Amino acid sequence: MMKIIHVNINVIRRNKKNGENFPAVRIQEGTDIKYCREVKINGPSKMVYRPEKPLPCGAKVWIETEAELEIM
Repeated sequence: MMKIIHVNINVIRRNKKNGENFPAVRIQEGTDIKYCREVKINGPSKMVYRPEKPLPCGAKVWIETEAELEIM
């Protein structure tokens, strides 16, 4: 199944504003969403920049992969 990985800028801004340290890397696989600080992609992947058609969450740059992920 396709996995989409991107950095959630809203989490980064909130962390900076409030002195927090929440994970900002968002991984979506189907309807399952996880957040982490680091992920290893064990196989082929591609980076996409599509400002004219962002993801529903608003991301304009993301990584797509069907490879196994190691969430750290």
